[in-house]
Order: sequence, then structure tokens, then C-alpha cells
Amino acid sequence: MKYERNFYQIRQNKEILEELRSESDSIGYYSLPFKETSEIKNYAKNVKQKQIYLIGIGGSSLGSRAIYTFLRSSLNFKKNLYFLDTIDPLKINSLIKLNNSIDAHFVVISKSGDTIEPISILKYVDSVVSINHLNCTVISEEDSPLHRFAKVNSLRFFSLEKNVGGRFSVFSVVGLLPLAIIGVDIDKLLLGAKEVHESFFREDYYYDLIINKARFLVENKGRFNNNIIFSYSSVFKDFNKWYVQLWAESLGKINKNGTRQGLTPISLLGPDDQHSFLQLIIDGVRDKTVTIFKIENLRDSSRVPDNSKFDIFDSNFINNRSFNDLINFQADATYKAILEQKDIPCDIITISTIDEKNIGRLIYRFQLLVSAISSFMQINAYDQPGVELGKKILRDLLKDD
Repeated sequence: MKYERNFYQIRQNKEILEELRSESDSIGYYSLPFKETSEIKNYAKNVKQKQIYLIGIGGSSLGSRAIYTFLRSSLNFKKNLYFLDTIDPLKINSLIKLNNSIDAHFVVISKSGDTIEPISILKYVDSVVSINHLNCTVISEEDSPLHRFAKVNSLRFFSLEKNVGGRFSVFSVVGLLPLAIIGVDIDKLLLGAKEVHESFFREDYYYDLIINKARFLVENKGRFNNNIIFSYSSVFKDFNKWYVQLWAESLGKINKNGTRQGLTPISLLGPDDQHSFLQLIIDGVRDKTVTIFKIENLRDSSRVPDNSKFDIFDSNFINNRSFNDLINFQADATYKAILEQKDIPCDIITISTIDEKNIGRLIYRFQLLVSAISSFMQINAYDQPGVELGKKILRDLLKDD
């Protein structure tokens, strides 16, 4: 009797853990929470401009953007961080015209050093501002075209490790440098990530959370193929975008047996999407999991006033309640409504407050979750052949036009 197969069995949790331990020797993001930061912090202190522009696309900007958006409402940075992360000329020009160019510093990021979008933006910015060693910093791989450009023009260069992929690079110089320049405590950021790393590989709290969720998602991917994060605060707006890239670009792959794999990320913001997408979740097809985010302390004391002028409304029960409480009650109501359906997988993550450690924990937690899922699926989470194909076609079209 001969037997052949092209399917794979879901392996044991311990096997996955050992596989992640093993790949941590070659995949660079695992060690980033332990990174030495003194060189980055010393350089950041000497950038005097107040308007910081990050020129980069995809993984070169989404992580920094997620952290900046999460923190800026509470930490009141003295510098602004803008993202030139599109070749839409309307956005490029609106951002460049926003400030006095004398007070601007540009951080240019491209892992390969020749990605068309950031290089196009850099060329345009130079025509408007004139890039020089006083107003521009470059981050790329060693010996890339962008590195050579930095050398020729005497621009300060920071090297990105070759084994750190863009969507996993936020705890590298890619994220740490621009965030340090505007005043983020990058050591606290890394400490949050480090806590998750150590807990996971010690088989402690985060190990159980991450490995069991990864196993559930993979075992049930045929039924629950759409994975929703429902974030109850505007501070998560850009984290949601980062999650979509991390999830889609890492998990949409062909596995070792030639089988197409993938989980579809959907990002929602509450309470906005509570009045639209929630209907589909509650009464629609049962093909979704839902993860709700909420924050206990938004560091804002605004309250609903108790004013007799509005007694005509049946709403006295909200008088004197904080908006912080209101949005969390909405998150809880959504969670309860989903649980009552009894057939929609759902979990809720409550973050204590808005600070560097908490966003560091959250981002690293999701990176490890993606690594665990990819290991269960037997795919490579760290390449993106589909994206590279699109880049090649774009170059060919532009050259042939």
C-alpha cells in the first residue's frame, strides 16, 4: 500500500514553541526588545527641529504611526510627527506646506533602499526644501542605494538589520529613532515588549494567551476566516492599520505542502462602527472572530454635564458620567451582545492606560501571535512574494511607458 498526502496536521503547542525558539536565532525581530538604545537617544536629542517628517511606506511607517497616534493625546509631545507615506500629491503637498521648512527634519526609511514610493517623495521634497546633513537622516540596509545616497550627501545613516522585516521593524531603529526624536520614552516601549517576550518563552501568562489563540484560529480557519479587531478609542486608529498589514502580509501565503493559507483582517473603530458593522456581526454569516480593545483610563476627565435644559430627553442616567466610562460601557455592551449569540468567537483586551509600556506590550503580543499562527500553518510569515511581484510589475510599467 502506498499513501501520499498534501495536508498537514496541527502540531502540539510545545512543538510550535520550540520552532519559534529556533527561528529566533535567524529572525531579527525577536531580539529587538533587548536593543541598546543609547546611540539612538543621543542622536535624537540633537535634532532641534520641531516638525519631523517620516518618509517611508508600509512597514517603514505603520508601526511608528501606530505608537505615535496611541500616545500623542496623553503625552503632549513638544514636536510633531508627520507621515509622508503615500505618493498622493494632494497629501504630500498639504503636509509639506503645513510648516516652515526651516523647522523641518526628514527621516527617510527604506529597507531595500530603492522602493519607488519613498524615493519619489524624497526627490520631490529635495526640490522644495533642499535635503542636507542638517535636516535629513537616513535608515536603510547597509550598501543599499539609499545608503550610498546618504554617503555621497554626508547624511547621517542608521543601519537596519537585514533579518528584520519591515512590518516587524517598529522596535528597531526604524521605529525607535523617529519616536525618540519627538520625545517617546523608547526604553519603556521596549520594556513592554520585553515583558511579553520573556513571559511567552518562559511559558507563563502571555504564552498561554498567544499559543491557545493561535491554535484556535488555525484549527477553525475554514469556518472563521475573518478576524475582526474592534477598537474602542480613536487612539487605536493607526494600530488598526498596522494590524491589517501585519496580519495580511504575514499570513496570506502558500504553505510547505502547496496549499493556500490566509486569515482576513478587518479593523473597526468603536463606537463609530458599532452603528454599522455590528449588525453584520450579530445577524450575518458566522465566519468571523472578534477581538475588542478598550482602555480603562484614557487620561481625560471630560464628563456629560447635568443640565436641566436637556431634561426633555430620557438621558439623565448619563449625567455626570465620564466619556471614558461611556465608551467602555459601549465596548462592554458590544462584547455582551456578541457573547449572547453563543456562536461567535470573541475576546476582549483591556489596557490599563495610555503609555509606552502598554503599546509596546500590545504590538509585540500581536507579532508573536502572527509568528505562532504561521508556524501552525507551516508558512513563512516573514516574506511577501505577492508584494514583490507587484513592485516588479510597477517598475516594468514605468520603464516601458
